[in-house]
Amino acid sequence: MRGLKYFFGLLTIVGIILPYMELIPWIGENGFNLTMLVNEARQNRISTFAWLDVIISAVVLIGFILYEGKRMSIKHIWIPIIGTLTVGVSFGLPLFLLLREIQMDKMKDR
Repeated sequence: MRGLKYFFGLLTIVGIILPYMELIPWIGENGFNLTMLVNEARQNRISTFAWLDVIISAVVLIGFILYEGKRMSIKHIWIPIIGTLTVGVSFGLPLFLLLREIQMDKMKDR
């Protein structure tokens, strides 16, 4: 499905732009201060809730990428893993799903 590849491609772009629109100005103001970042992320229960959800989602996603990537012989699965670790699930998941769709198209053509 060609439309699904465009959909995942668009979400991959949005998934890197939106989070970095918040992170880059913060780094500009505070520098790459990891201690401050963690402290601000844990300022209240709702922030902690959101971060724990993201961390668990990232672990699940990386497991899924490793399993499904091997099962379907998807090339370059390290890219969405690095993307998940450096940007987040918002980038890693649609990127992996895009690579998966590309692989599924290749398998249909055989």
